[in-house]
Amino acid sequence: MGVSDWTGGLIDWRGELAGLKVRMGAVLGRRELRETAAAFMDGLLSDTERKTGWMLSEEAGHGAPHRVQALLGRSRWDADGLRDVVRNYVFEALGDADGVLVVDETGFVKKGEHSVGVARQYTGTAGRIENAQVGVFACYASRHGAALIDRRLYLPENWAKDEKRRAKAAVPAGIAFSSKTAIAREMITAALDAAAVAGACCRFVLADALYGSDSALRHMLEERGQSYVLAIRSNHTLRFLIEEGLIQTDPAELAEDLAAEDWHALPAGEGSNGLRLYDWAAIRIPWTTNEGFARWLLFRRSRKDAGKFAFSFVFAPEETSLAEMAGAAGLRWTIEEAFQRAKDDLGLDHCEARSWHGWHRHMTLVMFAAAFLAKLTAQWRSAAAKPNERSPTERNPTECLAA
Repeated sequence: MGVSDWTGGLIDWRGELAGLKVRMGAVLGRRELRETAAAFMDGLLSDTERKTGWMLSEEAGHGAPHRVQALLGRSRWDADGLRDVVRNYVFEALGDADGVLVVDETGFVKKGEHSVGVARQYTGTAGRIENAQVGVFACYASRHGAALIDRRLYLPENWAKDEKRRAKAAVPAGIAFSSKTAIAREMITAALDAAAVAGACCRFVLADALYGSDSALRHMLEERGQSYVLAIRSNHTLRFLIEEGLIQTDPAELAEDLAAEDWHALPAGEGSNGLRLYDWAAIRIPWTTNEGFARWLLFRRSRKDAGKFAFSFVFAPEETSLAEMAGAAGLRWTIEEAFQRAKDDLGLDHCEARSWHGWHRHMTLVMFAAAFLAKLTAQWRSAAAKPNERSPTERNPTECLAA
């Protein structure tokens, strides 16, 4: 092995990009659309600072942004069909026996009120209520990398009921108001079904407290026998039936009752300064569940501030260790990194399209560009690994079934 092997110098990125464009073209159909989409992809991957219609058109050598605007707007192609292609591409590139599915939302601060779904609403991107769009996204992550695989714009209730605004933004008639948790349930179901067909593994489903507090989501996953680590709030009501009767408590109260020996220092993945260490503890919850599975309440405590906790529900096989739970919980940050890369480098938040289909087309094309980069990174990691380690694309998909 030479330097070029482990530094990625021999990776055929041009051939990989050409193959991506072929997959993309199968959804787009018309030659002009394929050419515009290919130029759009090149622009997303370029060092152009703003990935707007004008800037991408200039990068492509077009005199005006009409072709880019048509690609995102009036042309006819199925953004969900391309989303399916992106999802399978990611499963092929990053699929692993210990892969996880992460769901979260991100915000896009906007001026004005005409872009679809824009409203005064809380967005974690700004950390406050802002005039913004909010999208719910799903990410697949494994030891080989992470990439976004699904997206859907959250349509606030006042938008969903406003026929005039819906018509201007071309919101499909079948799109009604749906909560973020309901959107997440649909996304997770679709992703798990697609993973099963593709032979990709999803060891855990991960999400923050907004989604972890949704009992319908937890029940849906349990019915599928799908392990999860879902965050909950400190005041989440817990009820247990014990010999003395029914007791009611919450995670914060239970954390105070844990003894010093209940806590164990474990890493929760790697951060910018190395392994992120926390103290962890878990209590098995005495609720009836699937045979061979168990539920736990997982506690995370800061090692710098003993009064700072985080809490999660865990559903997993009975033999699951505390280290496994902690490691899975720590992977929730992978979607935040995916958001940051897609926004900073690829213009996920540079969408100028005001329509429903324009928003979803822009997001899907950016997701494909991000998936391409994730696959190149996975290939580079594979080249730098030991010679007897196989890349994710060489792995037999059925191996995950026996893991």
